[in-house]
This record gives sequence, structure tokens and C-alpha cells, in this order.
Amino acid sequence: MVTAEAAMVIPVLLLVTVALAWLVTLGIAQVRCVDAAREAARLAARGEPAAAVTAAAERAGPRGTTAVVDESADTVTVDVEAAVVPDVPLLDQLPAVTLHASATSATEESDGLP
Repeated sequence: MVTAEAAMVIPVLLLVTVALAWLVTLGIAQVRCVDAAREAARLAARGEPAAAVTAAAERAGPRGTTAVVDESADTVTVDVEAAVVPDVPLLDQLPAVTLHASATSATEESDGLP
């Protein structure tokens, strides 16, 4: 009788464990998106070219990260988006989850130093 109950519970526990691991992976990817947006906003506020800013965001974010830089008169906003696909064999049939992050920084004044 215990064997039959264990045979029913073990697959459910395995599924719950895989789902929790996927949620942790999504949490880590979201933190990386936030970090990428903040780093890119800092670079853009210092006056770096847009290509360097987007490249830095793509390096700092999870695989598949894209960044959009929006400059106004006194602020710079960077929006980061990443589509995260599960790499786990049981979850590879799920659609990608799109994560978003945004960071705004005040534009720094150039003092003429190199």
C-alpha cells in the first residue's frame, strides 16, 4: 500500500521541484534585466554612444536581451526586454516568458575632461 502511494506522490513532487526551479530561474533573469537597465542608464547618462549602451545592456542581461535608449532634455531612460526560454527538458514545450525592466538616470554634465 505504501508503494502505491509513493508511486503517486513522487512524480508530483518532481513536477513541483521543476516548477520551483523554473520560478527561481525567472527571478534571477529578472534581476539581471534590472541590473542591465541600471548599468545602461548609467552609461547613457555619462554620454556614451547609444551603440555602446545597448551592447552593455545586452552583455549584462540574460540571453536574448534587447535595450532601447530614450534620451530627453535632462534624463535618460533605458528599457530592457528579454525573452527567457526554459532549458529544462520537461519545460521546453512552454512558451518564452518576456521580462521587462526600466531605469532612468539624470544626464551628467560634461566638464570637458577626457
